[in-house]
Amino acid sequence: MTHTSSPETEGRVPADPQPTPAVQPAATTTTRRVDLERGTGIAPYTAVLWDLDGTISDSAPGILNSLRTVLSSYGLPIPSDSELLKHVGPPIHETFAAYGLDPIEATERYRAIYRASESFIGDAYPGVLQVIRDVHAAGIPQSTATSKPESSARVILESYGIDDSFLTITGASDDEVRSAKADVIEEALRRLDVAGVDLSNVLMIGDRFYDVEGAAEHGVPAVYVSWGYGRLGEEAGSVAVADSAERLRAFLSLD
Repeated sequence: MTHTSSPETEGRVPADPQPTPAVQPAATTTTRRVDLERGTGIAPYTAVLWDLDGTISDSAPGILNSLRTVLSSYGLPIPSDSELLKHVGPPIHETFAAYGLDPIEATERYRAIYRASESFIGDAYPGVLQVIRDVHAAGIPQSTATSKPESSARVILESYGIDDSFLTITGASDDEVRSAKADVIEEALRRLDVAGVDLSNVLMIGDRFYDVEGAAEHGVPAVYVSWGYGRLGEEAGSVAVADSAERLRAFLSLD
């Protein structure tokens, strides 16, 4: 049954005081060669796709606080942080549908709260922005492939000063018609193709199984990064696991 709305709770809803830490897979020393339609998993790469939340940006504080506020405004109990973290990555309207809410109404409420929050622009993960700049300097075309709305992704990347390192910034459409990771990756590849980019050896970089599986649907290998919001097992199917920007840099053959 769909819940009806009630006045929004003011202020920050208390966080789970002791969230359960996610167990991450061990890092690999090299990437694994594969034979996919659009990639081998081995450098040099002709294009790189990036997830945003949990890969470039530590956006969880803002997302989780906004989720708590929205759920509380509907009179729902607030799950633990470890439970809420499972919803960082997939399209947000799917999260609200899972809680029995009207996904359109709840998503609109969430976006208003999230974009107005002080933690809308989260901290970038150590070293990642420089890796992005170095990929750009090496002449490798890049695009984001995020389930965050494209307009929000652009604001965040502009705040980091790296928006000009991307040939295109690709994300979910504001109407959520394009929001599944595989659909966002398809659009990113389409835009790169229109721009004349060689798509023979593309690499996806992300922190959730949505990134790995969504890329595989389009014949693109993926590197899983363990500093994000995934957990052990989500790296299945990836060509490597990076636990630091330095290791990712090595996988990209930037040194």
